[in-house]
Amino acid sequence: MPIKKTLSLTKLQKIKNYLSSRREDRKKIGVLVDGPNMLRKEFNFHLNEIREMLLEYGDIKIAKVFLNQYAGDKLVEAIENQGFEPIITSGDVDVRMAVEAMEIIYNDSIDVLALVTRDADFKAVLKKAMEAGKETIIIGAEPGFSTALKHSADIAIVLNEEEEHEEETLPV
Repeated sequence: MPIKKTLSLTKLQKIKNYLSSRREDRKKIGVLVDGPNMLRKEFNFHLNEIREMLLEYGDIKIAKVFLNQYAGDKLVEAIENQGFEPIITSGDVDVRMAVEAMEIIYNDSIDVLALVTRDADFKAVLKKAMEAGKETIIIGAEPGFSTALKHSADIAIVLNEEEEHEEETLPV
């Protein structure tokens, strides 16, 4: 007689919760990470933290980390293990990331452009995304997170800086 395997109520509930969180009405996010600018020991954050933060806003459909040619094999493997696609470029990382961002902006199946960087050079990309009707999220870390960049996105998230969050909530 075959043995039937049954799911416990908690596992069944987890599956139902997962499926309901994957509704079609959830926004589709494309996230691009400026590796040389953000994947630094002093910031001490992991790509899984970025993934968890963004799940609050929608479902990640594109997840890429841009690296220069000096990126080590262990870093590339770690990025892949966290579900991100590593993009290694011998040229300027910012230029390649901006080109990929423009592809997301003109991709009708993506609703939100999320950039993980501190670099003010991406301000023009955020502006172009907004003009095209995309929502924008910027995620950065202090020190060096451009104030102009923070104010150019619909949502700005500062990593590892509780004092910065407090300052942003004060009236100007």
